[in-house]
Amino acid sequence: MKIQISKLTEKAKIPTQGSIYAAGYDLYAAEEGIINSFSRKLIKTNIAVSIPQGYYGRIAPRSGLAYKNGIDVLAGVIDADYRGDIGVILFNSDKKDFIVKEGDRIAQLIIEKCHSVEWGEVAKLEDSVRSDGGFGSTGK
Repeated sequence: MKIQISKLTEKAKIPTQGSIYAAGYDLYAAEEGIINSFSRKLIKTNIAVSIPQGYYGRIAPRSGLAYKNGIDVLAGVIDADYRGDIGVILFNSDKKDFIVKEGDRIAQLIIEKCHSVEWGEVAKLEDSVRSDGGFGSTGK
């Protein structure tokens, strides 16, 4: 699949794969910032993409940042019709502040298939094995 990408500034870096079989493409910070303990911050990548119709981009955490520093990603959906600067909302769940430097790998972008849905409203849904069992209903 070919996806058009535009570097919006000289600070931008094209996403890269960590290995040939990596599902995600590393996204790079185009700016510096400090993510205070137990807070969030938007970090710009200064790239824009043209994702094909029928797909979306999912911004996911990097496992190393999550495990070693408690850094997670919030609000990670890039719609096929979005053409602006991709910003990554990073959340710091650690007790100490986290410093982001320009050029750091901050998240990963995964291109996923999505489907258009036609909702069919009914008065009552068909029953299933789980039925309306909620949180913890399949555990022991």
